[in-house]
Amino acid sequence: MSWFRRAKPANPFAGSWACAGCGEVHQGMMDLAALAPDPWPHERIQEPNSAVRLDGDFLSEDFCVMSGRHFFVRAVLEIPVHGQAEKFGFGCWSTLSCANFEKYLDGFDNADFADWGPWTGWLCNQLETYIGADPEGVHVYPQPDRQRPTLRVVSPGHRLAIDQEQGISVERLWEMLRFYGHAPAKRG
Repeated sequence: MSWFRRAKPANPFAGSWACAGCGEVHQGMMDLAALAPDPWPHERIQEPNSAVRLDGDFLSEDFCVMSGRHFFVRAVLEIPVHGQAEKFGFGCWSTLSCANFEKYLDGFDNADFADWGPWTGWLCNQLETYIGADPEGVHVYPQPDRQRPTLRVVSPGHRLAIDQEQGISVERLWEMLRFYGHAPAKRG
């Protein structure tokens, strides 16, 4: 009797891969990021974080204020990928109330948040077919060591909330990357 051992499929994110969309060579799993909240009405020119102001319009790498009334923080929405040690990350923006935005600012440098949340917010970037033009409710979890907050979709029946809980296949991740112009030139 002979025994056959089924070979595990190769890790598609091991090593480097050439992108058919942008032509660049990427290392490992690729994350996506939005440079500003979708409603940001200006060019995406970022000021230093240290210049943050609560009046008018302001955009930095981590903070955004619109009209002195709408407050946003840059965050990460994570989705597990089956068979991968790391999660796919979507760098995106969430609203915060003025009070929670000020708490976040106060604790940003030393991660000493008076209230570690979760805080409520609205995801303000479209993510492929998951999120359309209307914002989606999220819980915002501040993180230590100047790491960006993580987000969890509030509505348990939303497709994105289900995928955050159950994970997605590598093929589904390739579809998402392809939607944004990134996909492997050759799959092997």
